[in-house]
Amino acid sequence: MIDRYTRPEMGHIFSLENKYAVWQEVEVLACEAQAELGECGITPADAAWIRAHAHFDPAEILEIEAVTNHDVIAFLTNLGAYVDADVPEGELPEGLSGAKPSRWIHYGMTSSDLGDTALCYQLTQATDILIADVRELGRICRRRALEEKNTLCVGRTHGIHAEPMTFGLKFGSWAFELRRDLDRLLDARKNVAVGAISGAVGTYSSIDPRVEQYVCEHLGLEADPLSTQIVSRDHHAYLSGVLATLAATMERIATEVRALQKTDTIEAEEPFAKGQKGSSAMPHKRNPITAERVCGMARVVKANAQVAFDNVALWHERDISHSSAERIALADSFIALDYMAEKLRWILDGLQLYPASMRANLDRTRGLIFSSKVLLALVDGGMSREDAYAVVQRNSMAVWGDVQQAKEGPGLAERLAADPECPLSADDLEPIFDPWTFLGRIGPIFARVEALEF
Repeated sequence: MIDRYTRPEMGHIFSLENKYAVWQEVEVLACEAQAELGECGITPADAAWIRAHAHFDPAEILEIEAVTNHDVIAFLTNLGAYVDADVPEGELPEGLSGAKPSRWIHYGMTSSDLGDTALCYQLTQATDILIADVRELGRICRRRALEEKNTLCVGRTHGIHAEPMTFGLKFGSWAFELRRDLDRLLDARKNVAVGAISGAVGTYSSIDPRVEQYVCEHLGLEADPLSTQIVSRDHHAYLSGVLATLAATMERIATEVRALQKTDTIEAEEPFAKGQKGSSAMPHKRNPITAERVCGMARVVKANAQVAFDNVALWHERDISHSSAERIALADSFIALDYMAEKLRWILDGLQLYPASMRANLDRTRGLIFSSKVLLALVDGGMSREDAYAVVQRNSMAVWGDVQQAKEGPGLAERLAADPECPLSADDLEPIFDPWTFLGRIGPIFARVEALEF
């Protein structure tokens, strides 16, 4: 991910600095647990010394890794060197079991005990940021839904004018979907908040299960009830699926903004900043580039979910085919979503609406959007549905032909009033062709929107 597209908080979580910091905490906690349990030779003084002197240097770790070709060993070598460096020669500090307290670091553990527990902790950190992002987006949509609850516009199905609605319903629909995304994120966070310190094939062969429990409790994680050295990747796949669903929600919102900003529609427009340029060749252009960017990056997040699903099936108790892929896919998905959320917040908070254009579009088809109400009125008057449909469709197609060709001509109400097969008079038709006749029952919808909590 390009640095300028990365917000510092999310980018930091997947930095080497943070990863090593979490690794250090896992190792120190494991030492403290061992000392408390008295299961090996580590003393409370050893654990306290390790806590006080634990340190690492990312550059030095990378230098060591260039030789060892093993990231965990490189980290442990560097960490151990700092822990031992300050032990005085000669008489040892009281309680210290030896001059090399670092020997207790990683005692009974294997690499995945460290890496998987730390990764799951990092994923909870990253998910917490997305949870805050979604709460903010949801609050914006809720607010704007209530602000625009009476802003008339035309609803579209298949891209074709359908019936009148209000723009507030669009914002409201997005708000409810974001609330569902929030619920999914909260559940996925709980699902991935798992740690495992269980040894080579998950049998606790060289480490007490209570060490795992101690470390996990202090990190806010649940101990995996049966790991096979690794935390099973169904946890990560579920989270990645939730991330992909969130990306799809953002894409849905951004796609609607793009569609409404088309010159032929122009009912809404993403903000256009002072000094911004739309095209290198055409000075008049105001393109929905930010919404398009959100849509493009959603493809990356959705594709990365497939990586997570493929990582679930590993050879026997474990292999490392998942590791290289998820280091890219998970970080990129979280960083992309955080960036998308920031851009979508900017779009939605400042989305320019054009009610006059909405009304012009509402009237553009000369009353065709009222056909369903006319149909019901004819049925209520005693006409069979088939006969009523034929009358309304015949007159509608005549109006549509004029609209297509930009010809002057009567609208649907006028044609129906003049049709001898239509029993409704002009006076009967007038109230039917009021857009608010469609919207008398939207009050409860907005009551639900108002009750939404983020």
